[in-house]
Amino acid sequence: MGYVQEARENHVKKKVEEALRSKMKQKALKQCEEYTSKYAQCAAGRTISVVWQCRKQAKELNDCLHQYTNDAVLEEMKREYMLQQDVKGPLSA
Repeated sequence: MGYVQEARENHVKKKVEEALRSKMKQKALKQCEEYTSKYAQCAAGRTISVVWQCRKQAKELNDCLHQYTNDAVLEEMKREYMLQQDVKGPLSA
């Protein structure tokens, strides 16, 4: 499949893409809740020192979040959205 054809198939409106990004971030935070909690516990009561004291927890959290918030995940969500729209399309016509 050519790049242009693939780009057309995965094209969604800006508002839809923003909603999909938001959904992707929410899912990532839920999946990485353990790391979020560890980072929050480390950061509690700290100010500037959080940067070096919680570096390990921040890296673990970022690594986890990146698994669920990258371009490949977004493209898959767009593909699923477009498939859902294709299924709904013929029924509404």
